[in-house]
Amino acid sequence: MLTVDFSRFPLAAGDRVLDLGCGAGRHAFECYRRGARVVALDRNAEEIREVAKWFAAMKEAGEAPEGATATAMEGDALALPFPDDSFDVVIISEVMEHIPDDKGVLAEMVRVLKPGGRIAITVPRYGPEKICWALSDAYHEVEGGHIRIYKADELLGKMAEAGLKPYGTHHAHGLHSPYWWLKCAFGVDNDKSLPVRAYHKLLVWDIMKKPAATRVAEQLLNPVIGKSFVAYATKPHLPAGAAE
Repeated sequence: MLTVDFSRFPLAAGDRVLDLGCGAGRHAFECYRRGARVVALDRNAEEIREVAKWFAAMKEAGEAPEGATATAMEGDALALPFPDDSFDVVIISEVMEHIPDDKGVLAEMVRVLKPGGRIAITVPRYGPEKICWALSDAYHEVEGGHIRIYKADELLGKMAEAGLKPYGTHHAHGLHSPYWWLKCAFGVDNDKSLPVRAYHKLLVWDIMKKPAATRVAEQLLNPVIGKSFVAYATKPHLPAGAAE
């Protein structure tokens, strides 16, 4: 289930991609399939081990084109172990709402992104996330949980302040907001509730089968209750003589 829309965020074979805070690796895997040279980085050692296993399995199965590479590694988003201007593309999906120093993370991403490079940032959308917080303290008051809710203008402003030039936005996962509202209403750790179980089955069916009806429904719901806000930006080239 991808949050970044690669029709709006073009990726060329051979691009060097950093999936920052990669989690289970969904965007890193897609970039690998598209022929990129991918680095998936996360602070969670267990998830990185799993991502590395999946990269190896994908290579063995021939899922990635010739020339594509994939590396999974542990690392700190506030002290990235890469030189300046290392990547053509940076993706950070559903991560910044967890990090107290979000401006520091933005600065590091801009540092390692090449001039002319592209960045995709996704965070929980303000309205649906507000409802989750109102329904359940346990949803966000956990170690490593969400510490802020972004308004779209706030995130875009921070991106611009960091030196990025936003060029597009959209919302994603409209079918998923009601699921999380149900989880928060019935208990975030209560997977036995009938409404939660029934809706979860619907989401799994949708992800696996991708039926036309739910695809259309999600397209209609995304602008209204899309769970994620997605922003795309570029790192401008320096004007001639500016680096002198």
